[in-house]
Amino acid sequence: MAENNQNEDKNIKGFYRTITYGCQMNEHDSEKLAGVLQNEGYQPTTELEKADIIVLNTCCVRENAELKVYGKVGSLKEYKRENPDLLIGICGCMMQQEEVVQEIKEKYSHVDMVFGTHNIHEFPRLLKEAKEVPKTLIDVWEEKEGLIPDLPSRRESDHKAWVTIIYGCNNFCTYCIVPYVRGREKSRPVKDIVSEVEKLVEEGVKEVTLLGQNVNSYGHDFDKNIDFADLLKELDQIKGLARIRYMTSHPRDFTNDLIDTIANTEKVCQHFHLPIQSGSDRILKEMNRGYSQTEYLNLVKNIRKKMPDAAISTDIIVGFPGETEEDFAETLKVVKEARFDMAYTFKYSQRSGTPAAEMKEQITEEVKKARLQRLMDLQSTISDEKNQSLVGKTVEVFGEGESKKDEDKQMGRTRTNKIVIFNSDSGLTGELISVKINKATSWTLFGDLVK
Repeated sequence: MAENNQNEDKNIKGFYRTITYGCQMNEHDSEKLAGVLQNEGYQPTTELEKADIIVLNTCCVRENAELKVYGKVGSLKEYKRENPDLLIGICGCMMQQEEVVQEIKEKYSHVDMVFGTHNIHEFPRLLKEAKEVPKTLIDVWEEKEGLIPDLPSRRESDHKAWVTIIYGCNNFCTYCIVPYVRGREKSRPVKDIVSEVEKLVEEGVKEVTLLGQNVNSYGHDFDKNIDFADLLKELDQIKGLARIRYMTSHPRDFTNDLIDTIANTEKVCQHFHLPIQSGSDRILKEMNRGYSQTEYLNLVKNIRKKMPDAAISTDIIVGFPGETEEDFAETLKVVKEARFDMAYTFKYSQRSGTPAAEMKEQITEEVKKARLQRLMDLQSTISDEKNQSLVGKTVEVFGEGESKKDEDKQMGRTRTNKIVIFNSDSGLTGELISVKINKATSWTLFGDLVK
């Protein structure tokens, strides 16, 4: 055995570390970066001082994420000083902004390569060039040329996988930078997605999450009349696949046909993530969201009518420019009426280059912070009530491995995407099991394995 390990070590070129900021699309992109590096003979490490290659995959949706990136890239200078052969790369959404690239070039000369979201498939070439070129290599495309070619992936899980179905975004919400850095919508062909999922199932994957900035727009750019509901029907037929999830959905494009499709499929999970962002019609219009409070609540009612046990989660921004106390009260009203299982809540963050950043009546940080706390308190109470109603019930759970906080327990998720911590004396990762819930908090369910 020792001899085999020595031979394996000889084949290792070195070690790499990827650091990811932002959404699941970025997480999936980082899996591709890792896949390329492993194909090149590098192995992952959690120790930065041990790494020969460090790649930061960045996000620019909120200012806080950008500040973290600048802080991290600054701290890497010390590692470069200790190891001059260390290669440092920065990619992702932040790099699609010209002023950011210029700042990296001027202030962070220890960075070896800079590339964006549209040319991630060029990473193998950029890696090779960065080893040969003694200055910062910058290669950022303004727009992608067709669909991004497939790259090898190194997944964190053997049983779960992300699958991109559509790139880009056409919505242009006034607060959001994503359409400017991810480009226009381009859907992948159905046959390519089905083929990828079938291959993943052959490798042992039982749950896939379909990714897109707006999955509901899937197929709108095709000549043929194919939409997201059609794709779900195709994937539902794949043998060996246990669960299908997707994110993110835009409420404006969520049709009754899509609700019916999900209700009638076997594998699509009953979890609807529908970002409302604000409950005020006036603010929704300023945000360019394309729906009203009434239309949104009718969508929620339709989902609950077809699937009473479904979970609905949302995203909400507080402190959008010009948001009055009356506007905020409308948001609280929607939260009380919709009774979300969970809400991801954020303070509005000014993003340079977006229309909202130029709007007058920017809200003070103090007001935003106070409103956010009121919203979080309300949602926490509702989430707790929703979860308490499950105590005593038995739910289907997909095992995801050891609990992060208690290695003696396992964790998994229900079909409604609720986290469950349960007692078990055996590894059940990748298995569908039954758990009886005996305790609940706002965020987590606790229970015992039903033999």
